[in-house]
Amino acid sequence: MLDKTKSESTENTRELKKRFPELIELERILRQAPDTTQIKVLQKLEYQGFELPIYRVDIGNLSPGLPRLIVIGGVHGVEKIGSRVAIALLGTWFNRLTWEKSLLDSLQHMSITFLPIVNPIGMLKNTRANGNGVDLMRNAPIEADEKVPFLLGGHRITNRLSWYRGDADKMEDENEILFEQVESLCANSPLVISLDCHSGFGFRDRIWFPYAYRRRPLKGIAPIMALKLLWDNSYPNHHYVFEPQSNHYMTHGDFWDYSYKSFNRPPENHNFIPLTLEMGSWNWVKKKPSQLFSVEGMFNPMVAHRQQRTLRRHLPLFDFFRHAIYSYKNWFPTQEQFAQLRQMADSLWYRED
Repeated sequence: MLDKTKSESTENTRELKKRFPELIELERILRQAPDTTQIKVLQKLEYQGFELPIYRVDIGNLSPGLPRLIVIGGVHGVEKIGSRVAIALLGTWFNRLTWEKSLLDSLQHMSITFLPIVNPIGMLKNTRANGNGVDLMRNAPIEADEKVPFLLGGHRITNRLSWYRGDADKMEDENEILFEQVESLCANSPLVISLDCHSGFGFRDRIWFPYAYRRRPLKGIAPIMALKLLWDNSYPNHHYVFEPQSNHYMTHGDFWDYSYKSFNRPPENHNFIPLTLEMGSWNWVKKKPSQLFSVEGMFNPMVAHRQQRTLRRHLPLFDFFRHAIYSYKNWFPTQEQFAQLRQMADSLWYRED
């Protein structure tokens, strides 16, 4: 927080506990981090007398030539459950680092980076957008190939409406920071998987991958298809829908579309797989319809036991991605397998009836 008198600082702390408990919980967990953890404050954003940090937390080996897992939360401030899931996972893995030899051994050969609160002002304000009223997932310099849903697909009418795209010539600071971090992790790495945690309308939890700006498959669909097959075979009774975002709806300015096109340089290099975990918020609303009368209630479980269930529900998924990163040489496709996997992806996701 800003330099203030002791009484002012105490009052700010009380206000943060009330309006932004996720930051308080994250900083509590970070105080208990293992000595090998690397913690950085990438930037502090000033708002209403607060200095709100954007944290990066690294565990594992960051040496060049090793695979990476990135866990992201809080891109949309109102979707607090995304940050809560990322923070709870960080705390779980910190505790397991004190005793689990297999986790300790694997982290000698890979790294895991957490960016659990990308949009701290939005979380403090309980809004989807950042402090400038910009939707960070509509803000990247990429245009949809087709007509997108009105407003929802991104617009530049006014920042008073949701899904505002912001300045066409410059990404918002939060996105610039996120882009730089992902770029640094993709450099000299054989494989990077990112998982961005959100909540969205629907009864099913979904794992989305690019593109949102076009319906045609990305050129590097083979590793994504291989990852989906690995997931289905490893957890055949899972409840997730694994699909391209364009199967659901299309948008302008999707950050992960832009990042994928920036960091994957064909024809050989398809080693960055950005995924989005969309947790189905209709399940929470269905069980407590009164949540519809609050903005936060439309996107987050508001009952304690449902939040606890959500925080533990996705642990197998994160463990799977950790194992997949560590063992990527055993499943990542060779160039000879690309054509067959692309055909499978076309049949599964892009076939026109």
